[in-house]
Amino acid sequence: MNRMWSPWRSKYIQSFKEKKEGDSDCIFCNAVTQNSNDEDSLVVFHGVEVFVVMNLYPYNNGHLMVVPNRHINDFLDLSKSELDEINHLLKISLKALREILKPQGFNVGMNIGKVAGAGIDTHLHYHAVPRWNGDTNFMPALGEVKVISQDLLQTKTELIKAFDKLL
Repeated sequence: MNRMWSPWRSKYIQSFKEKKEGDSDCIFCNAVTQNSNDEDSLVVFHGVEVFVVMNLYPYNNGHLMVVPNRHINDFLDLSKSELDEINHLLKISLKALREILKPQGFNVGMNIGKVAGAGIDTHLHYHAVPRWNGDTNFMPALGEVKVISQDLLQTKTELIKAFDKLL
C-alpha cells in the first residue's frame, strides 16, 4: 500500500496551505497567535513566552511540542525565563499525557539543526512523545505509515482539560 487515506485531517492541513495575510513562513510563529479554542488549531496551551502544540505529523498519539514564542534556532539564545518556562511546560505536558493516555514511557528532546534531524530547523522546539511497549508494529516497518489510534482534535480537547487542571 502506497497511500493511507485520512480525510479527517484535510481541513487542518489545508489551513496551512492557504497562507493568510500577515502569516510568516514559520509554522510555529503562525501558531503563536492561534487560540487553543480554535477548531483548526492544535495549540493546547499558551504560556507567557512559550506554548504547547500537538504535532500535526505525530510519532505517536499525544505527541506534543513545547515551543518558545520567539523565533530562534540556537539553544544558546534562549533566555533564562524561556528555559524555565519550557521546563515547567514540559513537566506539565508529561503529567497531562500520563493522566489521559497512560503511557509507559516518554521520549523528550530536541533536534537542533537539519543535520541533527530537525524537520523545522529555524525555530527551536522540544518534543514530548508518549511511548508504550509494542507501539512499533508492522505499519512503519513495512508500510512506511504510522497509525495513530485517536483523532488529534479529540486528544487536544482532553489535553486542554488536563492542562487547566494541572496549572
